[in-house]
Amino acid sequence: MDRDEPRRIRRAVWLTRAGMWWEVLAAAFWPLGVLLALVLAALAFGVTDLLSSRVLFWSMAAVVLAVLSALAWGLRRFRRPSAEAARSRVDLTLPGRPLSALRDQVAVGAGDGGAAALWRAHLARMQAVASAARPVAPDARLRWRDPVALRLVGMVALVMALIFAPTGQLGQGIAALGATFRPMPEVRPGGEAGSSWEGWAEPPAYTRRPTLYLNALPEGQGLELPKGSKLSFRLYGEGAGIVQDIGAALPGGEPSAPEFMAERDGVVEVAGRRFDVTVLPDAAPVVAPGKAPERRADGRLVQEFTASDDNGIAGGQAVITLDLDAVDRRFGLAPDPEPRETVALDLPLPATGSRKQVRGRLVGDLARHPWANLPVTISLQVEDGIEQQGVSAPMRMVLPGRRFFDPLAAALIEVRRDLLWSRENAARSAQVLRAASWQPDGFIEEELYHGLRGAVGTLEAGNLSEEARNKLAQLLWDAAVALEDGGLADALERMQQAQERLSEAIRNGASPDEIQRLMDELKQATDDYLDMLAQQQGEDPAQRFDRSAQNRQQITGDQIQQMMDEIQRLMNEGRMAEAQELLEQFNRMMQNLRVTQSEGGEGGRQRPMNRLAETLRDQQKLADEAMRQMQDQYGQWQQGQEGQGSQDNQQLADRQRELREDLGRQRGLLPGRGTPQGEEARRQLDEAGRAMEDAEQSLREGDAAGAMERQAQAIQAMREGMRALGDMMAQDRQQGQDGEPQQGGQQDGPEGPSGDPRGQRGLAQPYDRRPQTDPLGRALSGDGGSITSGDPLAEGGDPSRKARELQDEIRRRTGERERPRDERDYLGRLLENF
Repeated sequence: MDRDEPRRIRRAVWLTRAGMWWEVLAAAFWPLGVLLALVLAALAFGVTDLLSSRVLFWSMAAVVLAVLSALAWGLRRFRRPSAEAARSRVDLTLPGRPLSALRDQVAVGAGDGGAAALWRAHLARMQAVASAARPVAPDARLRWRDPVALRLVGMVALVMALIFAPTGQLGQGIAALGATFRPMPEVRPGGEAGSSWEGWAEPPAYTRRPTLYLNALPEGQGLELPKGSKLSFRLYGEGAGIVQDIGAALPGGEPSAPEFMAERDGVVEVAGRRFDVTVLPDAAPVVAPGKAPERRADGRLVQEFTASDDNGIAGGQAVITLDLDAVDRRFGLAPDPEPRETVALDLPLPATGSRKQVRGRLVGDLARHPWANLPVTISLQVEDGIEQQGVSAPMRMVLPGRRFFDPLAAALIEVRRDLLWSRENAARSAQVLRAASWQPDGFIEEELYHGLRGAVGTLEAGNLSEEARNKLAQLLWDAAVALEDGGLADALERMQQAQERLSEAIRNGASPDEIQRLMDELKQATDDYLDMLAQQQGEDPAQRFDRSAQNRQQITGDQIQQMMDEIQRLMNEGRMAEAQELLEQFNRMMQNLRVTQSEGGEGGRQRPMNRLAETLRDQQKLADEAMRQMQDQYGQWQQGQEGQGSQDNQQLADRQRELREDLGRQRGLLPGRGTPQGEEARRQLDEAGRAMEDAEQSLREGDAAGAMERQAQAIQAMREGMRALGDMMAQDRQQGQDGEPQQGGQQDGPEGPSGDPRGQRGLAQPYDRRPQTDPLGRALSGDGGSITSGDPLAEGGDPSRKARELQDEIRRRTGERERPRDERDYLGRLLENF
């Protein structure tokens, strides 16, 4: 390499040559690497323990032969890359091959001053081009050298061995191979063997200790072996024998190959060699529970534990039994319980690594078990490799289970518990169900009512079998869950129940996890109630709400959210009393809540229009990204590169699915059900949803052109749907002006501290009355879909169509690559607002 060259060029050539070294090594020796990876993986997973000595010998001989063949094959194909080859590869990537030009000499006109000046200019130009030299990425072309991807098989096998193979197994396998290939001892002419025996000490597999070759141990060294270790010997020649007192010989052994177990301390003598054996006893494992489990919101049992053993824990269980003495034997628990097996849950143990010291967490869902919410005792049991057990002291607790706050759901769960406790409770359970379903009008749905009456008939029929009891218990559970999780027809009831649950949890000192879950439920129920109330009365939940018909004090939807955030903050800080007080104020406020119409009277209808416009903008952005992605893939294909196209397509497909699901939710909230315009809008959104689904499928299949076509169809359908909504709102507004003027709501916000729904907390904010504008900054009318008078662009029969035409023209110009970059960037920023 020329030391006079710039450092940048020398670095590029050096890195390129390093890559060429990788190319030639990978191309020549990849079969050898695959073979070695498979052999190491097999040894790590204990293949030597599965084969006999003879089969193992011939198998490894074949492997050695294959390794030598692969090595010879690679050596024949190996060619050492030179520095000049690396320099030439870098030179080929530069225009005009400047590196070669810099080494050229003038052949004609060496003494001519003009020719010399021209030559110097040429060299200066080549020097400038050469300064852009970059290392060339290596490519061993293993894709066509290894078309069936054997190299990947070897890599996966090696990685699996590193992750999942037992610790120390690889060393044991290598030791077993060494013993297999060790030559037989020579026999002297006199008939006596120079080394007339071989011996091995193999500890139990669960100890994960390596096998010891006794001949390699120094003279006089004692042996410390775990209890249960197997000692095996091979005797050669006449007169060789073994004397030992550490354990009984194993059955099936031959005189020339005796085997026995190390069960106690003692001495082993073989052919004049003495070994003092110390047997290490295997201590029993120890297990202890962690802190007592807390009641979780999801009703699952979570119990921490620690366990230890000198050689490692082999397995463990948590055994749960009913604490009958602690059960309150009243009502449905008065009869003797039917016999039921104890519950055994496997303790989670690490799949790899050492198990001598284990710290874990047992998680079990026993919410449906008949003992849920009843006193039980839990004891943890672990065992080691020789089935020695360690048991923790029994721990008394109430088995965690799901809590039901709905009165009817709680009653059904109690009936279910009584039936699972004993079938003697059938008559009593039938009476409870009759009482619960008495006069169902107004609080029990017809389907649930008929189900309860059917359950009553089954219970009163007598001779309730165990199978019928279990099916009935499942039906009662499903009905209770449906009632608890959202079977209520009235959103207001759900919100009030969520408030009551949260209040009760705060008063009872529930766990933070359960309080957080109930707070999330209250937020969701409040949002659902406001959405339903707004949809019913044609208002936007973000607008102002009247909470007092007398003093006309009003709050906004944002202030409701701020109030709930304040409750959340107080609970996070542990100020439960203040949070409870503020929650009661929130309850009273929401009970008196009613929606008032704003001046335009179109807030509830404008909100779906705004959400659709936002979804349309997101769809347009996604279509633009799909276009750019297709262009990038095309460029990579031309350059012969493999990029991130597939992964990017999957990400675009996931985003397309999210947009489609969001559009489906919006369709269910559209106003104007039953009107021609409303049904037309729903039909257009259905078409948009189908086009989005087809676009998602095309993206996942890598068909970018097909995806863009479907996306364009979705955009057009959404525009037509928004147009139908705009026509409906314009018609409603015209009817209001002709016959029924709409009343405006209060214009003033909360007045001082007295008007603040939260007392002195000062979260009330004035209502934002800034005029709405379209993406081009023009003022919009109350319906949000048409441009106000005075704007030249608003003239004509359909102003919204003009806006769409303008948007299409901007999009067309953005796609023209011959336009200046600044202009296209400006047009792109305009499109971001649509």
